[in-house]
Amino acid sequence: MRILSFFGLFGLSLLFLSCSQIDKNDNPNVVIVLQGKLVGSLENQGEVRSFKGIPFAAPPVGDLRWQPPQAPQSWSGIRNAKSFGSKCMQNPLYSDMQFRDAGSSEDCLFLNVWAPASDSKKALPVLVYFYGGGFAAGDGSEKRYDGASMAAKGIVSVTVNYRMGVFGLFAHPQLSKESGYAGSGNYTFMDQAAALAWVKENIHAFGGDPNRVTIAGESAGSFSVSTLMASHLSRDLINGAIGESGSFLAGRLTSLQSAEANGVALVKAVLSDDVSGKEAIKQLKKLSAKALLDKVTEAKFRSFSGTIDNYVLPKHITQMYRDGEYAKVPFLAGNNSQEGGYTSVMKNMDVTVDNYKLAVQRQYPNSYEDMLELYPAATADEVMDAAQAIASDRFISLSTWNWINIVSQSNPDATYFYTYDHVRPLMKPEYWTKSWNQTLARGATHSAEIEYALGNLDVNNIYQWQQEDYKVSEMLQTYFVNFIKHGNPNGEGLVQWPEFKQRKQLIIKLEPIAENIDYLHKRYEGLNKLQ
Repeated sequence: MRILSFFGLFGLSLLFLSCSQIDKNDNPNVVIVLQGKLVGSLENQGEVRSFKGIPFAAPPVGDLRWQPPQAPQSWSGIRNAKSFGSKCMQNPLYSDMQFRDAGSSEDCLFLNVWAPASDSKKALPVLVYFYGGGFAAGDGSEKRYDGASMAAKGIVSVTVNYRMGVFGLFAHPQLSKESGYAGSGNYTFMDQAAALAWVKENIHAFGGDPNRVTIAGESAGSFSVSTLMASHLSRDLINGAIGESGSFLAGRLTSLQSAEANGVALVKAVLSDDVSGKEAIKQLKKLSAKALLDKVTEAKFRSFSGTIDNYVLPKHITQMYRDGEYAKVPFLAGNNSQEGGYTSVMKNMDVTVDNYKLAVQRQYPNSYEDMLELYPAATADEVMDAAQAIASDRFISLSTWNWINIVSQSNPDATYFYTYDHVRPLMKPEYWTKSWNQTLARGATHSAEIEYALGNLDVNNIYQWQQEDYKVSEMLQTYFVNFIKHGNPNGEGLVQWPEFKQRKQLIIKLEPIAENIDYLHKRYEGLNKLQ
């Protein structure tokens, strides 16, 4: 059965971990992993070794399209790992994505490793980071995810490519019939779990500790972390977790029936012939990756999500967390202060209290009185704050709260919650492609924390960074480094970050403050009742 091919081999290959080691007798940039030898590069004035474009699974092409990832092939000689591999199939969607990949391809299951160049006597903690992009775009080569800065702090840093969109989340009754577990979809998360299995097998070749692996991600990457913490494929491979903006614990998780129905509709829209079942899947697999992506895009099937597929997620993820079926590890999660803008609530109306009440009534006709009680506003400034909070919560913030709240109820390890509130500066004019003038945001917009947390302001230099940005980055990265190393973000010279069980969060800005969050408990308890 295909579903056993990668994860079954993972258990067997643990017997051969001693085969993976730094090849100290030759080039220190050569390492031996289970598939063969790799040669990497030196970065950061020789402080960091990087190994890019490492295949962690077989190319998911041909008959392997819409199949669980298969074990990677071995190679002879020394494989060049000095440049990034191809990114997974996607359309250009976000102007702030700065790629360094070899182009788009269905053959894209690669990961990248950055490690300190010095030979540490102790195995180092590991960070595995999953990119965001709505499960439609993104890549491990993006500048903002670069792992060199983290490696310079004594962490082995890994970024992972995974299938997206129709290639990673497509479900169909015929695929479910053939799968062996009566489900389909979720190949995205199988890819991510396969990468974690590869890390478990091989990361000590780069100086990493396979028993100290923290996973992290932002947006779709954070949704992925919520899945990987729960799935039986991955939860035993995790020793810490960081979620930046989002989880599947407040919607966006699709039933298998609904996902399969969407798949049937896609087939009818994409294929000119009236075909179904086995023949439909056969014809779809004959299409080139580009042709398939183009046809699906033209048919306006742009959004795909996770599925309760009887395998990766055998039941709803919220129930899995309630039942304690998740990785009980140190956990840090939070949202940005402006995940959504107030104009998405106010539309084109003037910002007044009366207009705010009218806007809420129009958008929540059956619960507007409750919403106004949860998001009160008595002045124009309060209207903008309240409308911004509504927009942020309904987009993504509620899901992050539900996640950490439920984990904190049964997790014996510490949990930490934050709101990131540092306003990112404007883009440099040469990178601003929109037809209207830039204006500063009212808070930290969605994804604005990534470069700061990973220490990559200079790597992703499309913004007009100021001295205060570097100060915030140094602080936030130090919190993250401490958490990855010790399961606790606190350390010397930092404002104390209280645990979530103390009903407090850290507001992260130039001068961070610990804040009581009784008001958030009240807001989200009320909001969940209205869902």
